[in-house]
Amino acid sequence: MSLFKRFFAWSMATGDAAQERIYGAIKRDLFAGVRGIVLELGPGTGVNLPFMPAGIDWIGAEPNLHMHPYIQKKARDRGLSIRLVTDSAGALSLPDASVDTVISTLVLCSVPDQAAALREIRRVLKPGGRFYFIEHVAAPAGRLRRAQHLIKPFWRVIGDGCCPDRDTGDRIREAGFAEVHLERFNARMPIAIVRPHIRGHAVRANAA
Repeated sequence: MSLFKRFFAWSMATGDAAQERIYGAIKRDLFAGVRGIVLELGPGTGVNLPFMPAGIDWIGAEPNLHMHPYIQKKARDRGLSIRLVTDSAGALSLPDASVDTVISTLVLCSVPDQAAALREIRRVLKPGGRFYFIEHVAAPAGRLRRAQHLIKPFWRVIGDGCCPDRDTGDRIREAGFAEVHLERFNARMPIAIVRPHIRGHAVRANAA
């Protein structure tokens, strides 16, 4: 398992340039509002760090220790002070209402329990805090969605648990946020089953 995790970290790092070509403009726009204490779930190799604004306090919850050296190098290159923890998205060690911003990009497709992860996101966000996301999701009903479902068992093995047919947008809407701003789009991916995406942000309710 450790050997696979090491290989997965290396393969992610080799794809950083491709990710920037596909998502770079979207991230620059979406993350312009990131502020304060920022928790990123599953930051992988730190591919989002170049899009983070100055002056934030960044925490990365990355269970795969083999990702950490890649993250640390990107942080050093940008002069960022960061903190890394090995928490999973569904069991965060951070206190209630302790962060201003949570970020998830291409993570909710692979967490074992989406509902638990979304509960944890709401729990750690301060009142009025924002959750920013970019996720690939299930296609609308039809041939592509059937293909996503059929390939899922194989895809989960090669993608470290990734499920290509999750209705993540619906789960975010149902998670109890005060506001959800969500847009569907098709990413310029070479493989059709991971082209359907969502992007946007959700807001935790202000304290009564």
